[in-house]
Amino acid sequence: MEIVKALIIDDEQLARQLIRNYLKSYEGIEIVGECENGFEGVRNIAELKPDLIFLDIQMPKLNGFEMLELVDNRPEVIFITAHNDFAIRAFEMNAVDYLLKPYSQERLIAAVQKATGKIKTGFGKDKDIDQLIHQPLSEKLERIVVKTGTKIKVIPVDKISYFEAQDDYIMLYTDEGKHLKQGTMKYYEDHLDTSKFIRVHRSYIVRIDQVVQLEPYSKDNYLLKLKNGTALKVSRNGLKNLKDKLNF
Repeated sequence: MEIVKALIIDDEQLARQLIRNYLKSYEGIEIVGECENGFEGVRNIAELKPDLIFLDIQMPKLNGFEMLELVDNRPEVIFITAHNDFAIRAFEMNAVDYLLKPYSQERLIAAVQKATGKIKTGFGKDKDIDQLIHQPLSEKLERIVVKTGTKIKVIPVDKISYFEAQDDYIMLYTDEGKHLKQGTMKYYEDHLDTSKFIRVHRSYIVRIDQVVQLEPYSKDNYLLKLKNGTALKVSRNGLKNLKDKLNF
């Protein structure tokens, strides 16, 4: 059997050492490196090209989910965390497994065996995971991570004036500039706080406190004006949503 290359990404040294100890006698897997945070994780995944990563979620600077958004050619993922609040989101990202600390050696090895099988065959999702994937997430986005070249920027959503659809990408507009990120309008519509953001068009989601004016520009068509002077088209549904939300 080919050796599976694995990378450990966890800010706790003892947690990383525990994984090493548990897998010391397990054949077929090689730990090729360790990372203390998500920034190191992005860099080491690109350089080492592991088949599998053991990933903590709550880490300084960049959490596990944000890190995965920045990774090209994502390896298989086993989440290992002290928090049980993120299981649905983890499986939505097609994780192999989700281990809660503290966990046993047997539990870790079972997860690794599942990952190894998936790596070898390209299959291995559990039926219950498929069901979890389609459950809506209750958590709302508070920040968005973007990558420009080698630079990584964390943008609080309260700094974003509006989102614009651009094919398979979304352009985020802030007072400091704009950033392109892969994603769909549906995802952001579902995961942004609806008390702060509203979809006004198939191509636009705006931050409500940036809206200053709504005016007609042709029959049955309206323009929305933002504080920064930007004018955006408003669809019929968007107009209804705005009137309901802003009492226009």
